[in-house]
Amino acid sequence: MLHTPLDALHRELGARMVPFAGYDMPVQYSQGIIKEHLHTRQAAGLFDVSHMGQLLVRGEGAAELLESLVPADVLGLGEHRQTYALLTNTAGGVIDDLIITRWPQDTFFLVVNAGCKHEDIAHIESHLRGQSLQVLQSQALLALQGPKARAVMQSVCAPAAGLVFMQGMPAVIDNIDVYITCSGYTGEDGFEISVEAQHADALARRLLAFDAVEAIGLGARDSLRLEAGLCLYGHELGPDIDPVQAGLLWSIGKARRATGPRAGGFPGAESIFAKATAGAAMRRVGLKALGKRPMREGQPVMDADGRTVGEVCSAAFGASVGGPIAMAYVESAACEPGTELAVMIRDKANPVVVSALPFHPQRYFRG
Repeated sequence: MLHTPLDALHRELGARMVPFAGYDMPVQYSQGIIKEHLHTRQAAGLFDVSHMGQLLVRGEGAAELLESLVPADVLGLGEHRQTYALLTNTAGGVIDDLIITRWPQDTFFLVVNAGCKHEDIAHIESHLRGQSLQVLQSQALLALQGPKARAVMQSVCAPAAGLVFMQGMPAVIDNIDVYITCSGYTGEDGFEISVEAQHADALARRLLAFDAVEAIGLGARDSLRLEAGLCLYGHELGPDIDPVQAGLLWSIGKARRATGPRAGGFPGAESIFAKATAGAAMRRVGLKALGKRPMREGQPVMDADGRTVGEVCSAAFGASVGGPIAMAYVESAACEPGTELAVMIRDKANPVVVSALPFHPQRYFRG
């Protein structure tokens, strides 16, 4: 079991630790998942996401290389700007989702999912054409999320407090060199801070010293991202799920679409374009329970006739919504918001209604 640089701090704070993607990670602290969730929505939460993979792809043609692997408009990405991207396979399915940030001098900073990072690294390395790939193994990653995150950032690093959504910058906090981006996985305004592992504990304690900031575990991180309608690899995304089904056609850059100046050129492009035209048989939707029974991943979704029309892929108690919520893949004919369906829980049909995503408004700061 691997440990992040904040492992001792988590235990000092009374975290309940669980295995996750090969790491011992905090699922919650003493106040519990619901209070941590609500604190992040109301103030600011600090998340340890150091288990994520941080990579640098460098060299002449690095943008073209990445465009051969993802549908995003990497060539058009401004310096210190970010884009959400999908690593696709030849069938149009998703190998992983990631964030790409353009740094100066043909350098791109990638943050990839913890459970996929070794496969992602091998996949990218197999396509290098003179470029280099560096794994930033000595970097930690902290996420400061919530409506009071910007005021906290103003106190510790005023220049970074001016960042807008999906923008980054190199910065210094208390003489510690960091790279800060205005991004996150909660639907709230906030920041992610890449910092050398040796300074992670000091930086985390500095941020936790603010009254507005509390340590938040993986449990609340999951319920927050679910309320925000954000996909989790292995649940809403996978090698057999394409961007059309997932509702992620927006992640294909305009220049890379079928009518764009650099149409296609990424794995599975023709399959994805064909499905976008024909429509997907199954689509990702939100589900709100009409009762109090929690839903679980893998439970079947039924229509009014008792016919199975889909399956739950993620579920949690939506503390900001006030009840159980889920995301599921259901047949396109049953995906209209307001459609009444049922989820089978212990052989009993529990009524749910299809809900538009996100369940809770996304509050990114766009300037």
